Amino acid sequence: MTQLAEQKGAHLSNFARIGEQDARGGNGASRPPAWLGALRKAGIARFDEVGFPSGRDEHWRHTNFAPIARTAFRLAPEVAGDAIADAAAAYGFGGEAAAELVFVNGRYAAKLSTPGRLPRGARALSLAEAIDSGEELVERHLGRGADIDANPFVALNSGFVRDGAFVHLPRGAALDLPIHLLFLSTNAGGEPTVSHPRVLIVAEDGASASVVETYAGSGGGVYFTNAVTEIACAPGARVDHNKLQQESPDAFHVATAHARLDHDAVFVSHSGTIGAKLTRNDLNVVLAGPHAEATLNGLVLIGDQQHADNHTLLDHAAPECPSYELYKHVLEGRATGVFKGKILVRPAAQKTDSKQTSKTLLLSDEAAMNSMPALEIYADDVKCTHGSTTGPVDESMVFYIRSRGVSLEAARHLLSYAFAADITRRIKVEPVRRRLEEYMAARHGLPQDLRITDLGRHDEQHRT
Repeated sequence: MTQLAEQKGAHLSNFARIGEQDARGGNGASRPPAWLGALRKAGIARFDEVGFPSGRDEHWRHTNFAPIARTAFRLAPEVAGDAIADAAAAYGFGGEAAAELVFVNGRYAAKLSTPGRLPRGARALSLAEAIDSGEELVERHLGRGADIDANPFVALNSGFVRDGAFVHLPRGAALDLPIHLLFLSTNAGGEPTVSHPRVLIVAEDGASASVVETYAGSGGGVYFTNAVTEIACAPGARVDHNKLQQESPDAFHVATAHARLDHDAVFVSHSGTIGAKLTRNDLNVVLAGPHAEATLNGLVLIGDQQHADNHTLLDHAAPECPSYELYKHVLEGRATGVFKGKILVRPAAQKTDSKQTSKTLLLSDEAAMNSMPALEIYADDVKCTHGSTTGPVDESMVFYIRSRGVSLEAARHLLSYAFAADITRRIKVEPVRRRLEEYMAARHGLPQDLRITDLGRHDEQHRT
């Protein structure tokens, strides 16, 4: 009990500190509305009750959270926008985004952001600004999807809800370019810091847009990003959600996303993980209305001693809802990966059609993967499949490429490069796809103009 109290102590102290700031309205803070105060208190009370997860809990046992639990993180300080302008420019989309909101250590940086020109009624703004203005949609949706009782990291994040992004897509709005939410973390002082970004996306009837969340580090150091995203899709809405995690090598990244789909809504998720020392992603999608559709794609590219843990839940609560899931991992060095994907079909969800696939490529003998697909079905008229493969590079394909005059090392790199094409070629947001391609090319010493999509097509032709 003493150890548990010590692990929670730094975060409880941080909560008390921001509570004092809110009470006196200091440090740029305003007193939160009653509903937000209640959400914060409920979140921190739940975290105080359960603390960090341990290996005794089945849902968490494949990731060791002790490095996070035993580190005394202080709240990340405000940083002047000028001090991180170069990083914002490097990770930003520029003219390839309809709007770009930049957050530094979890706080909105207006000078680095570009509101852009959105369709009439569409909004992308700071969550703090939306809360201060009394935005009714925020009160209605914030904290309604992500469950503080089921996830202690969601509880911790909810205790610190202050800023983040609010995206509102009104009825029938359609965006050609993506909305980019860029979260930068910096640890100039050297002391471990933590930020708790919150994202709320509300898409009304028939709205359609792509939203990208990028998480990146500037300057290295130890820091902890604990992010929560909630997405509400009204009837007929379509949200293409992209997440690109490029945190610093010593960072910890824990994120939870919850999406709820009404009837005929479409949700597409593309998740790319290439950074951080430890990553845990939870993605929960509830298909709550008939004919809703969900597609979840993920790509993990890690090496050295990195660890990435992806948990997904496709909750089929209504009839005639298709879902598709494909996650691929490329592990080098002593990297370790976890994938636990669950398809839940409730009694009312007749005529469900769901397919889940997990594939892992191990590029070294020291790399390790835990893949745990699962089906839980309570309806009798369904079609659900899942499959998982883990293994090294196919030596017969290596031989085929070497017969064309390519060296052994280059052949292995080309095959691992092409392995990722199944994911990257599905990404419609060009800056996200391009960055993953460039990262793979640089990691394996391949020419930048050699496109992964082309290699994927060549790979398919060879197999055919």
